[in-house]
Amino acid sequence: MADLFEKYDRPAPRYTSYPTVPYWDDAPSTDEWTASLNRAFEDPQSPWSLYIHIPFCESLCSYCACNTTITRKHDRYETPYVEHVLEEWESYQKAVPALNTRPLKNIHLGGGTPTFLTPENLGRLLSGILSKVQIDRENFEGSIEVHPNYTTDAHLKLLSELGFNRISIGVQDFNLKVQKLVNRVQPFETTRATLEAARNLGFVSVNFDLIYGLPGQGQAEMVHTMDKTLELLPDRIALYSLAIVPWIKPAQRHFKDEDLPEAGEKRALYEYAKNRLLSAGYIEIGMDHFALENDDLLIAMNEGRLHRNFMGYTDQKTNVLLGLGVSSISASPDCFHQNQKILTLYETQASEGKIPTMRGHKLSEQDIIVQGQILELMTRFEVTFNDRIQGKTVRERLEPMVADALVYFEGDTIKITDKGRGFLRVVCTALDERLIAAKPQSMTFSSAI
Repeated sequence: MADLFEKYDRPAPRYTSYPTVPYWDDAPSTDEWTASLNRAFEDPQSPWSLYIHIPFCESLCSYCACNTTITRKHDRYETPYVEHVLEEWESYQKAVPALNTRPLKNIHLGGGTPTFLTPENLGRLLSGILSKVQIDRENFEGSIEVHPNYTTDAHLKLLSELGFNRISIGVQDFNLKVQKLVNRVQPFETTRATLEAARNLGFVSVNFDLIYGLPGQGQAEMVHTMDKTLELLPDRIALYSLAIVPWIKPAQRHFKDEDLPEAGEKRALYEYAKNRLLSAGYIEIGMDHFALENDDLLIAMNEGRLHRNFMGYTDQKTNVLLGLGVSSISASPDCFHQNQKILTLYETQASEGKIPTMRGHKLSEQDIIVQGQILELMTRFEVTFNDRIQGKTVRERLEPMVADALVYFEGDTIKITDKGRGFLRVVCTALDERLIAAKPQSMTFSSAI
């Protein structure tokens, strides 16, 4: 396996969308984007999902590749940002009236640190949106990413009262040495307190985000992290590979090569963690995810309903994912849209009553076909491809992986073996027509292994 990891350890997208963002090339105007949303809502029962990005953090975690604003000036940023997001929401309500009447199935807050906002400002933001929509009470899922150092009981109580029922806790690693190297010192007892407070308030699912491949992380550190994780036994675990992208996030240039585990060592950390989780009763879901037996994500996988979008794996599939806030990405059946990534530009356009468009992509017919194929691979580990469009070319691209027993064919169906699951991102690149056509000569994606 070590030889295979070395052979296939090459840059590849994480495939939360297709086409992936670097290859968007047919940008819609704002009017074309809102027209796409209106088409998606022609069915009066068409559900939708909402993502809100809160970019602020008090300190920079050096592994992070998210769009963030580092500040301790709460008074300067909190209230204006809440007002601008509500202004953006008002613009969408005017342009897409169905947002007020179609059932909202899911809302997710990500960051940054969503609980950077005080409970009062968080409540004003959420109430200003949720009071104007029709919530699908039977299927509603409210989730939020939290940093335990900045999350209070008041935050969790407010969220529970607003119907939130899932929480994702950023952990990454429980070793103080590693935490110091990535500038995220987070005591175990603080994490425990957040988890227990959420469960006491009735949150039905608690997720931990863990990362393997961090600086200073070796076998002993992973043993300790898994011991502490299994002591708390969260309902879900996302076990991510550290994405080294210093051309996007310069803070990662401070990592010393000697502090980072090499490819084989890094993968060994994942395999150890995976085996510990499987032995403890977790079941592997898609790529990098694990859940206990009764978790909705696992149920969705078993029933063939598992979905993947810009927020990752979800059991809630909707025609529309609307993103609010700086840099947020939205999706309709035939279009992608991203907001301005620079905070000042976002604020200006939102305050002027404009939808703060930065870029987007209108999906072609072939885009939609390939998108569906990659989604099938990412959620079911198999897909039947369209022989008329890709045909022998896909087979030729995958011949080395067939020879290595990572995939095999049954007729026109590609199936990934158990051995091949660790190479899922690389398998998907064989179907990625835009990546292959681009032949990227510079670093664009993090390594797949």
